[in-house]
Amino acid sequence: MSLNFNQFATEANTFLKEYTKALSLGEDTEKAGRILSSVLHGLREIISTEESLQLIAQFPMFLKAVYVNSWRLHKNKKINTIKEFVDLVREFNGVTAMHDFKSYELSENYINTTFILLRKYISLGEMEDIKSELPKDLKNMVYHRIMF
Repeated sequence: MSLNFNQFATEANTFLKEYTKALSLGEDTEKAGRILSSVLHGLREIISTEESLQLIAQFPMFLKAVYVNSWRLHKNKKINTIKEFVDLVREFNGVTAMHDFKSYELSENYINTTFILLRKYISLGEMEDIKSELPKDLKNMVYHRIMF
């Protein structure tokens, strides 16, 4: 297998521009990148390691890199509501959280948009597996907006 880093960079930049546009962030790809990273890191905290590995197996290289960046295996966090998930995502966003995730409504919109755009890389079967590990509020978001 040959590694074509230029191709990975091109795919990443294309996705990031599309993602930035979908989030209505103009051309602020840095903010979009922080949001993407925070949402993916929040997701990996609440699903099992096995599901994470199955998920990233379907990702293109650039998303794999974002997902595993700074990953430390440990027991998954128990999240029961979308509010708790938003708080977890904000936690991963660090000091820029108040700027990037200004309100819960906006945060939910960013999370929803992220899952919609990731759907093109994830099989329906894997989405079902992931959905089974999500809190009810987030499960509903995934089921109603992403599966159909």
